[in-house]
Amino acid sequence: MDRFAINAPMQFWGCESRLPQGQAPVPGVAAPSLTQSRLVVGVWMDEAGPEIGRLIDMMAKLPGLGPRSARRAVLMMIRKKAVVMEPLARALDDVVATVRECRVCGNVGSAEICAICAAPKRATGVLCVVEDVADLWAMERGRAFGGRYHVLGGVLSALDGVGPEELRIPALLERVATEEISEVILALNATVDGQTTAHYIADQLEAAAVEITSLAQGVPIGGELDYLDDGTISAALRARRRF
Repeated sequence: MDRFAINAPMQFWGCESRLPQGQAPVPGVAAPSLTQSRLVVGVWMDEAGPEIGRLIDMMAKLPGLGPRSARRAVLMMIRKKAVVMEPLARALDDVVATVRECRVCGNVGSAEICAICAAPKRATGVLCVVEDVADLWAMERGRAFGGRYHVLGGVLSALDGVGPEELRIPALLERVATEEISEVILALNATVDGQTTAHYIADQLEAAAVEITSLAQGVPIGGELDYLDDGTISAALRARRRF
């Protein structure tokens, strides 16, 4: 390792060491750039072993985790191998072996028909349409909806080349035609693509004998008007009701 690498910021297991404050750099050695610092990080991670390096790379791909957070998480799991890493590995193996998509609604679970679709008490005649499984889980956390769901698997997008056939819209139309559905709630995100998808589904269900509704939009609980955007305030005004 050359003189530059010795004086560069080094990171190992998510920790960083620099020259003490006030200490002058070695004469004739340029200040390290961000790219050069990353090269030093790579040297340290290679010394940690390729298996650990691959684990850190995989962890860094998870939402909300970057390379530094991934290194810290891996180091914590190694330090707590018996209580964290080994149970996590077994849980991952179990999920890989059993996870599947519900053939009725598109939810994920360990059976061909998820627990929501299999529960007789959820057969209320109300079907809630969501974009993906994360939205379904968010609705379930609120414990305010007692019906069944239909997961589209995305939204219509002309830029991305996503049309109705790429989503579970035909399956939705078939469910409305064959099941005893009285109301369809379009619980899609308030984005351009989300609202485009909602309008498309509403047009497709226009001839069906079902009520089509959507989630209310406006001021969130605990929200302050000064922090809301113009579109949210306009939607709240249009959806106002008697106090």
